[in-house]
Amino acid sequence: MKKIIISICIVALMAIAYSCNKSINPPSGTVYLDLPSKAYTYFNKESLSFDNTLNEKATLGRVLFYDGHLSVNNTIACATCHKQNNGFADNVAFSTGFEGRLTKRNSKSILNLIGFDSFFEKNSIYSVGQSLFWDGRENILANLVDRPITNHVEMGIDDANTIPSKLVSLPFYNSLFKNAYYGDSTITSARISECIAIFMASIQSKSSKYDQYLQGNIMVLNASETNGMNLFNGKYNCGSCHHLQTNFYTMSDFKDIGLDESYTDLGLGNITQSTVDNGKFRVPSLHNVALTAPYMHDGRFKTLDEVLEHYSHNILNSPNLDTALKSGSQPISMNISTEDKAALIAFLNTLTDFTTIVDPKFSNPFKVK
Repeated sequence: MKKIIISICIVALMAIAYSCNKSINPPSGTVYLDLPSKAYTYFNKESLSFDNTLNEKATLGRVLFYDGHLSVNNTIACATCHKQNNGFADNVAFSTGFEGRLTKRNSKSILNLIGFDSFFEKNSIYSVGQSLFWDGRENILANLVDRPITNHVEMGIDDANTIPSKLVSLPFYNSLFKNAYYGDSTITSARISECIAIFMASIQSKSSKYDQYLQGNIMVLNASETNGMNLFNGKYNCGSCHHLQTNFYTMSDFKDIGLDESYTDLGLGNITQSTVDNGKFRVPSLHNVALTAPYMHDGRFKTLDEVLEHYSHNILNSPNLDTALKSGSQPISMNISTEDKAALIAFLNTLTDFTTIVDPKFSNPFKVK
């Protein structure tokens, strides 16, 4: 009897997994879209001075973000590697591409890619902004979208201009493009990139306990969390690289933190072709960091405790090791105690925004009948 129950559970889990996979790649004729109502906005309509269709474009971008048809064999969507419940990062060291091959780097979180307030001043998805990706190879958000789509491992499209011909046969896109572009339902690769970029720009995370603390509610943190915050900014000087004094946590600094004595991945150096940049990677945002494991550009650390252990005892004397992690010519050892680790992790947990990871307007819109 026990074996039968176990078998039933396994079959049920397989069915659930299959259904979840299907929802990324909507089957023709059996899908409907769960989209927000007119009042359910991504952007404050009073602020839409440069484009009053931003909400419609973000809604279209959401559908495109979750649609596997943007990959060459209809199996991989943007959301495949940027999962909502993982803070829009991936929960594995390397993501799986359209042919089952693994990416070379961990998929970063896409939360807070653009300062939300400045978004209303101009269409900043087309502006040169902060460096994107681990190696900083892009700094315009609208251009970021094409990078994974045309990557030979990730989504496998040779030419992004071929995507419109794939989407035009899907019945739900006609009205979505028409709503987003003043009655014009024409599908173009530029419009696809624009709408996905606007959707990604709308994914803002500003409701964590620490956000509340920054907004003046100093009692929201308990004693352990407050101790961890003080250790983060004081004794261990984590704040010198991870600037949490503002509401916007995404970074554009690049650092070599002593992961390897010899580089197998040059990081920024591969882009600039300068040896002084070898082994440097973009400092990641810590917003929702408790949800975005594994950590580092190669996902080598499974837990926050492992990350702290690296800084505590395992910083290596790499060629471009950041000066903040050196004493003279040698790497430092922070020797973080068990008690301090617990306090630091308690503080890092206060950076989790539980509203963003369940917000339906950022969720998979494809529902199978």
